[in-house]
Amino acid sequence: MSSTLTLNVNGVARTATVSDSGMPLLWVLRDILGLTGTKYGCGIEVCGACTVLVNGKPEKSCEFDVGSAVGKKIVTVEGLADDADGRKAQAAWITNQVPQCGYCQPGMLVATVGAMKAGHHGSEIASELKNICVCGTYQRVSKAVQTL
Repeated sequence: MSSTLTLNVNGVARTATVSDSGMPLLWVLRDILGLTGTKYGCGIEVCGACTVLVNGKPEKSCEFDVGSAVGKKIVTVEGLADDADGRKAQAAWITNQVPQCGYCQPGMLVATVGAMKAGHHGSEIASELKNICVCGTYQRVSKAVQTL
């Protein structure tokens, strides 16, 4: 039996009809709401490509069930432009030419903003990022977060 859930995504109330409230938030964001910036990587909470903010804290949306997201504020990479910390992190990424293929970058940006929201700066942010980048942009990511 399907149910209709209301989610606060990037400051907008969005409804999604799901067959199971245990469905990963990632699939609701991508397949139902059309917010494809959040990426599927490993599916087991390791790579971080699927990172979103839930009530300001980074969460891996591949294993975060959509039922648990109801009533919480969700921010995806698409919502970072509407956030002062998000704009600052995006500018640092651009200035330091961080992305190569860019696949992991939405998750890294969101995780960085989550660390900023927790009051962390520079090397504190760098030490918290556990996201995996196959292209190996870690030195550029580190350089970018040193400016935050």
